Amino acid sequence: MTSTDYAVTNPATGEVESEYPTLTDAEVQDVLARAHAGYESWRRTGLEERAGILSRAAELFAERRDELAAIITREMGKRTKEAKGELAIVNDIFGYYAKEGPAMLADTPLEPRMGGRGSVRKEPIGPLLGVMPWNFPYYQVARLAAPNLLAGNTIVLKHAPQCPESALAIESLLHDAGVPADAYINVFASNDQIADMIADPRIAGVSVTGSERAGAAVAEVAGRNLKKVILELGGSDPFIVLDGQNLDQTVKAAVAGRMQNCGQACNAAKRLIVVDDVFDEFVEKFTGALASMAPADPADPDAVVGPLSSQRAADDLLAQIDDAVEKGATLRTGGKRVDRPGFFVEPTVLTDVTPEMRAYREELFGPAAVVYRVADADAAVELANDSSFGLGGVVFGADADQTADVADRLDTGMVWINSMQGSAADLPFGGTKRSGVGRELGTLGIDEFVNKKLVYSPRG
Repeated sequence: MTSTDYAVTNPATGEVESEYPTLTDAEVQDVLARAHAGYESWRRTGLEERAGILSRAAELFAERRDELAAIITREMGKRTKEAKGELAIVNDIFGYYAKEGPAMLADTPLEPRMGGRGSVRKEPIGPLLGVMPWNFPYYQVARLAAPNLLAGNTIVLKHAPQCPESALAIESLLHDAGVPADAYINVFASNDQIADMIADPRIAGVSVTGSERAGAAVAEVAGRNLKKVILELGGSDPFIVLDGQNLDQTVKAAVAGRMQNCGQACNAAKRLIVVDDVFDEFVEKFTGALASMAPADPADPDAVVGPLSSQRAADDLLAQIDDAVEKGATLRTGGKRVDRPGFFVEPTVLTDVTPEMRAYREELFGPAAVVYRVADADAAVELANDSSFGLGGVVFGADADQTADVADRLDTGMVWINSMQGSAADLPFGGTKRSGVGRELGTLGIDEFVNKKLVYSPRG
């Protein structure tokens, strides 16, 4: 990495607005020392006090919503409405763990068959390294920081290079809420420095949200050093339509599920799998909806779709679309760059995609959807599971038994029935296969980086 890799490049204009230097190697060592020393103090801070600090952080995320939203609109092109929506769930995550988290960390009593008394105690394990992506700059950090700060772990946070100002804003907010300076430390670090941090014995665990490539690289170093990892990686989530009941509402959910965050969400509805009886009508309605969505400046309150996050993101998506069309896919709408400054791509719909095309196997990270025709529910499940990813999925249908059966057969970490896929503080988030390992949020999320210590006494 160069000293200017951390920079704000406005996706709506393509202009570089600010740059930040990476740490020196000496500064990295200072961070590790601080995080380790901070852990010894923070873990002994009372649970009630830690919960109160999280509650104050939730309040500050609400109070600073407009300011924080404007930062990520400039950094990665999130529409203002969606940026404020992201901050609402961040507020909820911190509030949820502040209120419900202490009970989750309570000792679990055991009744040993050998007699005596036992319990399982949940204790922190040490400084954690978080490697975060650009697509949800606040939400992704909250999923790691809220439960683990409550548990008594400290956090060293390496954000995406294009999100330096939101990274600094999070750090400032948490310190203002009462998190000690050495309990949450933002770092502008290079990839080599991150590898060194993972290998350092002072780091106890690593959480990564990002690409398969990033996850594999981190997991390799962590594995060599016997470190626990949580990996939330890519997704190519199926959106299965089993019948034409309430088709207009189903199409509306499909549009929202595919186009949220300009299609740049790991759990977006990327593969729309529709039974033959309603395929033509669904495609007509869905294509019409996307064709009517004109890309606009994400700061415009009336914008319905903004730019992609970067020039590279736009180039990569267009290359995938071009590959599909060149190999025989049908381009229903879109497929081109928008003729204006910034990183805008037309909302795109492809059909007749086949396995030799990149769009069949790869994740499309942007405003492009592939719609598949299948004969029936069995064929829908077979196609849905024919993927290296297994993050989430959606099933729409009027027959409750059929939708439940299809949901049971999907090889994914999450399934939503007759609802657009989303996220909530109390619902666990994570996938299978190449979508990663581990869970965040809910009760499962707070258990990932704690030592579940058995305490046994032969006398009651």
